[in-house]
Amino acid sequence: MTEFQRAIYAVVKQIPKGKTLTYKEVAQQAGRPKAFRAVGNILNKNYDPSIPCHRVVRSDGKTGGYNRGKEEKVRKLKEERAVHGVLHGVQDGEGPSISHLE
Repeated sequence: MTEFQRAIYAVVKQIPKGKTLTYKEVAQQAGRPKAFRAVGNILNKNYDPSIPCHRVVRSDGKTGGYNRGKEEKVRKLKEERAVHGVLHGVQDGEGPSISHLE
């Protein structure tokens, strides 16, 4: 495992239940602000339940990917009350949009 991977996992482990960070915010906090796509690729390979990858979302409000399926990601976020409102239809094949609780 690389130092960057360890940094990403450490940041994501700190996201509290009911909160989210964007891939860009995780990249910034891990010390590589332009590496937001790398963050997504690294998290997609994670199956450790102690690292809550589902709490990392896209900057445009869409959920982004999840290695257990986008529907499962949305379900987990709703269960944690990290999202509210109506899920919008799939846009541009990118998955449903979400609104964050403030």
